[in-house]
Amino acid sequence: MRNKLEEIAREYRALEEEMGKPEVIGGPRYLEISQKYARLRKIVEPYERLKTLDKTIDGAKVLMSETGDGELRALAQEELTHAESERDKLLEQIRLSLVPEDPRDANNAIIEIRGGAGGDESALFAAELLRMYQKYAETHRLKIDILEAHTTPLGGFKQVTFSVVGNGAYGKFKFESGVHRVQRVPDTEASGRVHTSTVTVAVLPEVQDVDIVIKDEDVEIATFRSSGPGGQNVNKVESAVRILHKPSGLVVACQEERSQHKNKEKALKLLRARLQEKHEEEQQKKQSQQRRIQVGSAARSEKIRTYNFPQNRVTDHRIDLTLHQLPEVMEGNIDELIDALAKAYREDQLAELETSAKAFS
Repeated sequence: MRNKLEEIAREYRALEEEMGKPEVIGGPRYLEISQKYARLRKIVEPYERLKTLDKTIDGAKVLMSETGDGELRALAQEELTHAESERDKLLEQIRLSLVPEDPRDANNAIIEIRGGAGGDESALFAAELLRMYQKYAETHRLKIDILEAHTTPLGGFKQVTFSVVGNGAYGKFKFESGVHRVQRVPDTEASGRVHTSTVTVAVLPEVQDVDIVIKDEDVEIATFRSSGPGGQNVNKVESAVRILHKPSGLVVACQEERSQHKNKEKALKLLRARLQEKHEEEQQKKQSQQRRIQVGSAARSEKIRTYNFPQNRVTDHRIDLTLHQLPEVMEGNIDELIDALAKAYREDQLAELETSAKAFS
C-alpha cells in the first residue's frame, strides 16, 4: 500500500504544479485538474500525517531503548501509545479513501417516494419523508424541485417525484433507495393501536443528454390539463405533459409547472433517469453470478429502515444501526445514518477489491 500511496503523492504534486501554470489557469482543463487534485488531497494529506506519526513512533521507541530515566521512559511510552492509536485510525481512513469514487456521486439526483401498504397513513408518511429530505437538502445547500406529485385529501402523497440539484446530490441520497417502514398510532386510530405502514423510495442519478439519447421517433408526447387532489382540473390550459417511450414502454408525466415547455423538459429529464435505471438493472442481471455488494444496492422491494415512533427509534437494517432520536431524524438530521452507510459501502467495496486482487495474484 505504501508504494501505491507514494505514487498518488507524486501525481498530486504534479497536478499542483500543473494548476499553477498560466496556460492552464482559466483554460478548459483547469476544472478537470482541480477536481482530481481535490480527490487526491483526501488521500495525500492523511498520508503525510501518517509519515509524521511514523517518525514520532520511531523516535519514542529509540528514546525508550536508550534512556535509563524512568520518567522519560514513561513519557515516551505515553507518546508511543497515543501515536500508534492515531496511526491505526489514519491507516483505516486511508484504506477506505483508496476505494474509487462513483463518478455519478457528483450528479443531481431524481427521487421517487411512493406510498405502499397502509393507505392514508402511508401517504402521510410519504409527505413526512419528503419534508425530511427537504430539510436535509437545505442543510447541505442542495435544491429540491418537484417534478410530479399525486396528493391525497389528507395532505399525503400517493406518489411524489422530485429532483435534488447540487454538487454531490446523488452521492448523499443514493442510500435511501428501498422500503421505509413506519410504526406508530395514526391520528385516526381511536383504540391507540400501533399500525405498520410502508413507503418505497427510489433514487436515480440524473443523466446527461449525451448519456441517454432519446430519438424523436421513439417518443409519443401528449398534453393534458393538470389536476389537483380528487382529480379536479386546476388549470384550463393543457400545460401538463405525458411522454410514452415506445421502445421500452416507459411512461412519465409532469404537471407541476404552469409552462408546457418546462413540464416537457422535466418529463424528459425523468425519462432519461428511468431509462438509465432500466439499463443498469439489465447489466446487473447479466452480472448476477458475482457477489452483490450489500450496502447501496437496495432493490425497491428491500426493507432498509424502520421508524418506530412509540420507541423513539430509527433502525437501519442494512448496517444494524439504531438511533433513539426520531424527532431529530424527521427534521432532516440524517447525517449520522448517511455517513455510516457510506462508510459501510466503502468497506464492502474495499473487501470486494481485495478479494478480486487475491484471485488474480
